[in-house]
Amino acid sequence: MPDHNQKTIREIINEISFEFGKANLFYGHGTDNAFDEAVYLVFTLLNLPFDIEDQKLNDIVSSDNYHDIYHLARRRITERIPVAYLVNKAWFCGHSFYVDERVLVPRSPIAELIEEEFAPWLSLSDRTPEILDIGTGSGCIAISAAFAFPDATIDAVDISQDALDVASINVEEYGLTSRVNLVNSDLFKNLKGNKYDLIIANPPYVDRVDMEQLPDEYRHEPISGLAAGVDGLDIVRTILNESNIYLNDKGILIVEVGNSRPALEMAFPHLPFTWLDFDRGGEGVFLLYKEDL
Repeated sequence: MPDHNQKTIREIINEISFEFGKANLFYGHGTDNAFDEAVYLVFTLLNLPFDIEDQKLNDIVSSDNYHDIYHLARRRITERIPVAYLVNKAWFCGHSFYVDERVLVPRSPIAELIEEEFAPWLSLSDRTPEILDIGTGSGCIAISAAFAFPDATIDAVDISQDALDVASINVEEYGLTSRVNLVNSDLFKNLKGNKYDLIIANPPYVDRVDMEQLPDEYRHEPISGLAAGVDGLDIVRTILNESNIYLNDKGILIVEVGNSRPALEMAFPHLPFTWLDFDRGGEGVFLLYKEDL
């Protein structure tokens, strides 16, 4: 470990960024380069906002904080652990969420749809939507939807009780226990009779070939949140076959399938998928209306 020697925030970020750059890390959990990854680590540990004034970066970091930062930076390099797990914090839709290795690190482009309140697709001028979040994980989509639709109640489903335990931390932190209902369920099985205007699903969708080629960073995430059979569609097939039962008239289904898009289009050539575009990057998210299903 380098000597502390009265290092500034700026110097530490630059040093760690350099070390990350040499280490051939893979980025895909909130950043896409070594510098941003270093900023994420340092700012989070120092409890700094990401929009601080540039002059603040010249502040000296205490010896204790310095050693904490470098300890985690070393683990990022040697163990290939995503920074979000090292600092137990990830960002989604402008909100911070507690995360650990029981859940995937939030990174879905669905965030943009939530920020836009699903316009122009969801049109409910006379009432607030009934929303279902399938595969809620950390609860980031359900909680962000609760903020986007202040009067809505959201059912947030996950088959993993470990994931729901993490989601409950975030739901309680944001004071949303009365509006975000966490449900332990294998997809729709424990949602008897419920109907929704909007179903959002970010299910496992990684196919067998991609699973075998995943960078080490992704292997810290729960396999059950990633792997979805030979073609990546094991879970999506069930969602497509059953979601029409749970949608209200003119309700919409939004599902992220990532790289499994070609396999999906081949398996369901008759479905009129609308593939959504995102200003901040991301792909493989489709929309269908109840009538399409």
